[in-house]
Amino acid sequence: MTTETTAAPTQATVDLERTLEAILMVADEPLSLVALATALGAPVPAVRQSIERLVADYDGIDGTVRRGFELREVGGGWRIYVRAELDDAVRDFVLTQSPTKLSQAALETLAVIAYKQPISRGSIAAIRAVNVDSVVRTLLGRGLIREAFTDSETGAILYETTELLLVQLGINSIDELPPISPLLPDGAEGFDER
Repeated sequence: MTTETTAAPTQATVDLERTLEAILMVADEPLSLVALATALGAPVPAVRQSIERLVADYDGIDGTVRRGFELREVGGGWRIYVRAELDDAVRDFVLTQSPTKLSQAALETLAVIAYKQPISRGSIAAIRAVNVDSVVRTLLGRGLIREAFTDSETGAILYETTELLLVQLGINSIDELPPISPLLPDGAEGFDER
């Protein structure tokens, strides 16, 4: 082993890693090393080393306990995910802990996704003019929406509805949703005719 790997981390290193963890815990989309470094006012190489140490720590390398979550690089950025082998347990927990009815905010967000899919969280927030982070997490946890893909240009995750939503609505296809244009004020645009 090199001296660098066996040396005790400095307080600045520990603080950087703790701050990275806190930001990554609330991040809804993968964050690039540059974005993380900019947010923290830290050099990119220091952020890269901290990310590498966190990945190793979460994976149980060097005698640490392998965690139920992992730090994964996806779509050019880093994000914390539940380990794949625990997906079923987490899904079952979320489904049994969630109330049976959706809030008004969740229903509105679900409607935006259904009519505009695939759509990014930012676009949903722009349409609703409110922060939709927790609502999107709720809909993901309920299995009503899923991550469709990551936009290659922006890195934003795009969301779409799932088969479970179709079952819940009693329809065979999203094309069976009623047209929304007649319900909008004259001249309102932004939703597809269905």
